Amino acid sequence: MHAEAISPVMSDALVILGAAGIVIPVFARFRITPVIGFILVGLLVGPFGLGRLVYQHEWLFYVTISDPERLDPFAEFGIILLLFTIGLELSFNRLWAMRKLVFGLGALELLATGALLAAFLSMMGQYWTGALALGLALALSSTALVLPIAGTNTPVGRAALAMLLFEDIAIVPIIFLLGALAPFAGSEGMDGLFHTLWVGVLVVAGMMVIGRLALPRLFAQAARTKSPELFLAASLLVVMGASLATALIGLSPIVGALVAGLLIAETEYHTEIEGIMEPFKGLALGIFLITVGMGIDLFTIWENLGMITLAVVGVLFLKAIVTGVLLRLTGARRSTAIETGILMSSPSETTLIVLAAATSAMLIQPGTAQFWQIVTAIGLTVTPMLASLGRLIARRMEPTSAGAADDYDSDEPRAIILGCGRVGRLVAQMLTRHGKLYVAIDADSELVNRCRREGYHAIFGNAARMETLVRLGLPTAPAVILTMDEPVLAQRITRKLRAAYPELPIIARARDPNHAAELYRAGASTAVPETLEASLQLSEAVLVDLGVAMGPVIASIHEKRDEFREQIMESGELSQKPMLRTRVAES
Repeated sequence: MHAEAISPVMSDALVILGAAGIVIPVFARFRITPVIGFILVGLLVGPFGLGRLVYQHEWLFYVTISDPERLDPFAEFGIILLLFTIGLELSFNRLWAMRKLVFGLGALELLATGALLAAFLSMMGQYWTGALALGLALALSSTALVLPIAGTNTPVGRAALAMLLFEDIAIVPIIFLLGALAPFAGSEGMDGLFHTLWVGVLVVAGMMVIGRLALPRLFAQAARTKSPELFLAASLLVVMGASLATALIGLSPIVGALVAGLLIAETEYHTEIEGIMEPFKGLALGIFLITVGMGIDLFTIWENLGMITLAVVGVLFLKAIVTGVLLRLTGARRSTAIETGILMSSPSETTLIVLAAATSAMLIQPGTAQFWQIVTAIGLTVTPMLASLGRLIARRMEPTSAGAADDYDSDEPRAIILGCGRVGRLVAQMLTRHGKLYVAIDADSELVNRCRREGYHAIFGNAARMETLVRLGLPTAPAVILTMDEPVLAQRITRKLRAAYPELPIIARARDPNHAAELYRAGASTAVPETLEASLQLSEAVLVDLGVAMGPVIASIHEKRDEFREQIMESGELSQKPMLRTRVAES
């Protein structure tokens, strides 16, 4: 079959899906973010890479994309989904806990860096609107790269998280500002700008009011069906509707996507929606980054090597200095300031989004955007090397800092209760009474709403989705308690948890001894059969009423419970190690 007989869309889909299937696992194996991989794939298979040779070698048609404009609609949709998921990840509770760092350190870092870059670019001849757009774009740092490298439980990771959180928030006004400037980029007058701004504010305010009233009801209906497909359809309907609403008044559709994400983040369904949208986020970001890589011409880089090198070094140096100095002024250790400053110095994947928005708004020329896209792509690619350099310099500057106290407090781990029924609520009460933090999750929206009204920390979500539990803090959870009355589901979840976290205490509710044996076989640390517990409680009541002292009764009940547990484990022919039989109290 000749290349002409193959649909270009099918060929492009083959390249994109093939890249996702190869890049993500290969780069994950070496603990490198796939962001770099997607850019390199775009560079390799794009029109400036192997795509140049399609006419000489026809077989390359199947593994290259010679016309990147065909991907523009997919890339735009990918940007919308990416900004929607950024909105989903923001939480007012999370922001409030770190408000001083986020709105103090984070705001200072973005505004100071953006202002210095904008002033420098303006002096180089860039018109003020374009200089402002470029300064703000280049001031952003990569959440997708920095947090996986630094983590969130180290001084560097927590300092970076505070700044990145503010940058995620700032995306809203930045994109809003660029969208408002778009129709008047070449005009000196401000009347039209103010008109667009106040109309945009009214539209966004209306979306927020309508969203707060309508979205909980919409997703409550979807939750009652327990259909992930309906959740996905409702989510896409909301994000596309909001994007179209802002596009109709002349603002960027990204503004609508961000507002939609922020509104859904305030509902109890946001964790489930985040889990459902996660694969689409990765693929959407991958498509966008592939198109970025396709726009990189190695010959252009070679011809302008001096200017590009100077721009990359200048941006990295300026951002590292500003971030490091601000951290020192806010009380961070010298080693933390150095390492964080160097790690945060490269531009972000959202820099590319802002550049694209600025280009579509006619604030900068396409050639200027391409130049800074190349600078950004190079900065993203060298971020892991910057992280290593920062660690090396920090250790040499302050070698005793490894055991120093953290600069910032981390979120405290909490137990995860699967199920908000009567058993789950009782477990939550006992954990609260003994000062233990917890979060409960259930797929029954009405039950979750009841628990929240009664003061329980409960959220809506599918406990069978591992990514949902990870978002709730599974990697640091002291224990997971399964309370649902669904034997097959409990066994499947237990098996997945044990495979992913061999040392995690898993305490599970069982219907009877046979079910308990299955749970032990699946990897439960402790399985509690309801029928046996009812018998033990009945025996305890009888003995107390007959006049036996409470102390000996409780001791005998505990002995009998341990005896039953041994029998259950032996009947299941298990080889569980004693270390897995961990009590909740020890968590």
